[in-house]
Amino acid sequence: MEKHSQRLINCIIIGAALLLHCRISYGAKAVVSHSPEGKGTWNLLLNDTGVVGVHMALTRWNTVILFDRSGSVRSGYQLRHRFNGTRCKGTRDDMSDPACFAHSVEYSISNNSVRYLNLMSDTFSSSGSILSNGTIVQSGGFGDASTRIHYIGPCTSGDGCDWNLDKKHLAEKRWYASSQLLPTDDRIIVVGGRGSFSYEFVPKMSTNRNAFHLSFLQKTNDGNEGNNLYPIVHLSVDGKLFIFANRDSVLFNYKQNKVEKKFPRIPGLGSRSYPSTGSSVMLPLDQKDGFRVVEVMICGGAASGANAAARQGKFLTALNSCGRMVISGNKHRWKMENMPGPRLMNDMVLLPTGHVLIINGAKRGCSGWGNAAGPALEPYLYNPKKIVGRRFTVLKSTKIARMYQSSAILVPDGSVLVAGSNPNDQYTYKNVSHPTELRLQAFMPDYMGKEYSHQRPHNVSIDIKGKEGVVYGHEFLVRFLMESQPGEYLAFSAYAPPFTTHSQSMNQRLLRLRCTRIISDANGWWNATVEAPPSANVAPSGFYLLSVVNEGIPSISEWVKFIHADST
Repeated sequence: MEKHSQRLINCIIIGAALLLHCRISYGAKAVVSHSPEGKGTWNLLLNDTGVVGVHMALTRWNTVILFDRSGSVRSGYQLRHRFNGTRCKGTRDDMSDPACFAHSVEYSISNNSVRYLNLMSDTFSSSGSILSNGTIVQSGGFGDASTRIHYIGPCTSGDGCDWNLDKKHLAEKRWYASSQLLPTDDRIIVVGGRGSFSYEFVPKMSTNRNAFHLSFLQKTNDGNEGNNLYPIVHLSVDGKLFIFANRDSVLFNYKQNKVEKKFPRIPGLGSRSYPSTGSSVMLPLDQKDGFRVVEVMICGGAASGANAAARQGKFLTALNSCGRMVISGNKHRWKMENMPGPRLMNDMVLLPTGHVLIINGAKRGCSGWGNAAGPALEPYLYNPKKIVGRRFTVLKSTKIARMYQSSAILVPDGSVLVAGSNPNDQYTYKNVSHPTELRLQAFMPDYMGKEYSHQRPHNVSIDIKGKEGVVYGHEFLVRFLMESQPGEYLAFSAYAPPFTTHSQSMNQRLLRLRCTRIISDANGWWNATVEAPPSANVAPSGFYLLSVVNEGIPSISEWVKFIHADST
């Protein structure tokens, strides 16, 4: 190969998630660098978001929707006028009227500011998903909100869109339920809820059947303790659902209303579901194996009897174990390993590198108001490709306790927004162990450091030839700029942003995409031809954050939409 000839890239797929790895062949040996796994840094973005970040979701317009519960009456964002136009005068009656306080805000990432939104129902402990056009669909909540459906979007940046209440209702009360976007028809399945051992669809499958009984949810219920709320739900690549509650899990065919497989019970005592509250991710799906290997990971939870003990003022040490299990194929076994410390109410965030960030939570007790102690201040970074015993790295500690009702989400620049924490029934700032927390932070993984700028892909753009999106299995062009030559491995990751609450990141998934060709251009520009996922089972239709990852250093992500052929 001549020095100035066009360099050939042999694309190979390695690692986990929907990350696409390109191996670059040079005339001379390339300089190989190593992925950063330092301590990271914390950045305080806002002192007061106005509402507790109980629920959070990133929009494809690079804003973040946060909301809590109208049952707290007073939030930190007092309104001058109710949404019906009447004035809030600051009288005793007005100060006890939830309509005089905002309970949802939209945070602008670019402006680092919030604006209040109109969300009047008590959406506390609800679920949500994001449709293919970017609309956030919120389902259920407390009291009269338990059968309600709210949605926000689609909207363009700066048009001031707001929450809307759907005229249709859920068939059953959905409080502490989970939600998953399905592969077809922009349909959502809502699973479980307090006292609801069933599931249903939004929109409904038919007018005849509203809710479908699921005995698995009833069998995993611990009576007064519960321990099967907010069931963990992951969409597998065969279009079926992995559902985990308490300590047990099944593969569920929702089209036939049939449990097709019962998986082994996760080893150890204690529980992983609310109020014991562990967290879960589906590890990155990879084109290397044709997206056929599906592995879930569940970390943390509460000890047996933790809920009853907490009501007596005793906070039992949380679980420190994680379990990984391949749910595809025919051989299933939990592989257990220990985190650096005990943890519950933790959030698990998939990073563009394919690593897992474990953040937030407590070391003792269980979920609920005043039911936990010992904030878990140190995040953990988990590398699923290392050998057991070397997978966890303890990162820089925060000074802000993120206990019950906190959340964390990945945003396009690769940082993780952290908000919320309110272990109190109302907004309480004094004379409690852990006051209501309204500060918004960003955790910056080590890969965001300036010292890696020369390795970071810049100015990423995606060419879809003026179409609405990229059809499954079709190719698209990714163009980016490098200050130096790419390293030996170049990867392309696609990330579905979740709806997150109570340690559950609903619909989160990361994929490694296939690179079929990459060529160098003038002045450090590179053009990569990338292949979209093969089907909606692998990646439900919608917007994904696409990152170019060079030797473990991700670019700022850009949005790409994957669509069905009939959508063009």
